[in-house]
Amino acid sequence: MSDLTRRPSRGKIAIQTAPDTAMRRLVLLALLILPLPPRSALSGEVTVAVAANFTGTAEEIAEAFHDETGHDVLLSFGSTGRLYAQIIHGAPFDVYLAADVSRPARAIAEGFAVAGSAFTYALGALVLYSVDPDLVDGDGSVLLHPERFGKLAIANPATAPYGTAAVEAMQALGVYDRLADRLVTGENITQAYQFVATGNASLGFVALSQVIDRKDGSRYEIPETLYAPIAQDAVLLKTGANNLAARAFMSFLKGDVARKIVGNHGYRLPGQ
Repeated sequence: MSDLTRRPSRGKIAIQTAPDTAMRRLVLLALLILPLPPRSALSGEVTVAVAANFTGTAEEIAEAFHDETGHDVLLSFGSTGRLYAQIIHGAPFDVYLAADVSRPARAIAEGFAVAGSAFTYALGALVLYSVDPDLVDGDGSVLLHPERFGKLAIANPATAPYGTAAVEAMQALGVYDRLADRLVTGENITQAYQFVATGNASLGFVALSQVIDRKDGSRYEIPETLYAPIAQDAVLLKTGANNLAARAFMSFLKGDVARKIVGNHGYRLPGQ
């Protein structure tokens, strides 16, 4: 009886083993002939600190980057100075898109960014804008007549390069002192634009990229000779140095697709 008992047991084991071996072979064969997993299965994630003026442009670039690579992009917006303060206090950003060149350079010098990774991704343009179609004239001379308007919005010149440019332009025109009491200061260029768009300021110095698609209102593009160039640099932060998605994003930002988006949003392109 003991033999009869053991034989069926061995038989069951044999029956289970044979299909198991066959299944392994089928799985191995499938791995060899099936296509690679879709890129989404291999995708990563990059966290990008973005200067407020670049909001809409960055969103479009992030979408195009995801479509091409499968990598996800998490965008955080704010003034260039505020974002830098967050970076040096340990914010886990991988890439920093500033609205100037000085803070990316500082990030490298102070050990927060990868040496040699900084490059200019856009050149900003400053515009005097009002939702009133009759307020801003073709040469910006409305600034010489403060009795014609109420508040004048600018970004904070201490933290936002567009605010610094606005002050430089007013000083070059010789109107800063007489307009100082009319200034309403936004934390960043987005808030300055919102002051104007909502009517809380009669007019304001904003980024061309913010109004390029608007058909209403009136505007005057400030001559580039009246303020220092608003060169905007990107830099790879040390926290993203080993992140393949972060390095891919930096490369994508230099490519034709991203440059076209940047140009379409009212920025000038480096090298052109």
